[in-house]
Amino acid sequence: MCKSDDKTPGCKEYNQVSRRSFLGWTAGALAVAAAPGWLPKVVYADSENGSRDVLVSLFLRGGADGLSICPPHGEDAYYRLRPNLAIPRPDSGQTGAALDLDGFFGFAPAMAPLLGAYQAGDLLVVQATGKTDPTRSHFDAMLSMEIGQPDPPASLFTGWLGRHLQTTAPTVQDGALRAVGIGFGLQRTLAGAPQTIPIDDLASFGFAGDPATLAARRGALEELYEHYSEPLKTSGDNTFRTVDLLDSIDFSTYQPAGDATYGDDELGMAFKSTAALIKADAGVEAVAIDLGGWDTHDFQGPVEGGMGQLMGALASTLAAFHQDLDASNRTNVIVVAMSEFGRNAQENGSLGTDHGHGGLMFAMGSAIDGGRVLTEWPGLEAGELYEGQDLAITIDYRDILTEIVTERLGNPDFRNVFPDVDYTPTKHGVLLSSLGG
Repeated sequence: MCKSDDKTPGCKEYNQVSRRSFLGWTAGALAVAAAPGWLPKVVYADSENGSRDVLVSLFLRGGADGLSICPPHGEDAYYRLRPNLAIPRPDSGQTGAALDLDGFFGFAPAMAPLLGAYQAGDLLVVQATGKTDPTRSHFDAMLSMEIGQPDPPASLFTGWLGRHLQTTAPTVQDGALRAVGIGFGLQRTLAGAPQTIPIDDLASFGFAGDPATLAARRGALEELYEHYSEPLKTSGDNTFRTVDLLDSIDFSTYQPAGDATYGDDELGMAFKSTAALIKADAGVEAVAIDLGGWDTHDFQGPVEGGMGQLMGALASTLAAFHQDLDASNRTNVIVVAMSEFGRNAQENGSLGTDHGHGGLMFAMGSAIDGGRVLTEWPGLEAGELYEGQDLAITIDYRDILTEIVTERLGNPDFRNVFPDVDYTPTKHGVLLSSLGG
């Protein structure tokens, strides 16, 4: 169980992992990213041709504390374990009291922007969920969760969402981009996906430099690649086409619907660009986004401190995305948010929490059977804690994803997506209906 140092928040391992390019974790992942087949041929999508949902995968990197995000205010042990960090009960009259959801669970005050989506029935909170292997290492936990298999063999370096896209036909024949990873390197979740690229900023993807020389420089490059043999010729051509596709979408002046307001932080801009991309009917089927900073070993501050601010950014961004798409009648989009593990049930001596086990997930969209906290609550009493210290896992995170993949993403072959032969999914009723239902 790692500790933070005096100079930077978060443990040393998390800081090292967060500075790495996820593409560089294995040579295999790098090889997949370099494959020419990932670069798209530009053809605009007809939104009527594809009925599958678009999936937005949000990874909360660092081990998000689900017991602060969605506190079990009906659990007495929660307050004994966290005398300083527990979110006060809704009826306590204290500053920073929880916002009641169902009489037992609540939201931290910073999560208030998401109450609208929750009350509309479009937001499902999943508690006591996660991956079933016992690791408390950020690197190992992210690896197994994004690949979709505990202790994955070295030969399996593609991500669960990448394999879904590998094993399904595109919603639009010869569509431009099937998926985008917003970031400097492609998230491992999407590794192996066809027609998929990482883009740090969708609004500025293209040729840098003096606009006055852009046409000449591009013409020179096009002529250069025209004389190369395959696969470089096609790779170059597809790159130019991809630039044209994204350049045709005016991300910088995009106006959200329904008076939705995105923040000007990285997360807000990522979701705002994602909304613009989806509404442009460019054929995108999946988007991966990261939000780091959840490794709260010291001075966690779930109400007014650092974690409170992070939760506020998360909630306000997801609320804006929900409002934007709902006002646009975009009913075919699902957001799934998850983290590599939760935090220790008991606060530490530094007013923080150390690496834990069971955590929390969100699923949001009009097809989600939300407005509730889905859980098989294991309890926080001494005899109920995992290894005597953590929230136990009673819902495998793959169960949530499998139901979405098979019933809303049109892929019945969950075994290719989650190839662990020892895994058999349990259905928890995450969705209101299947495609066509």
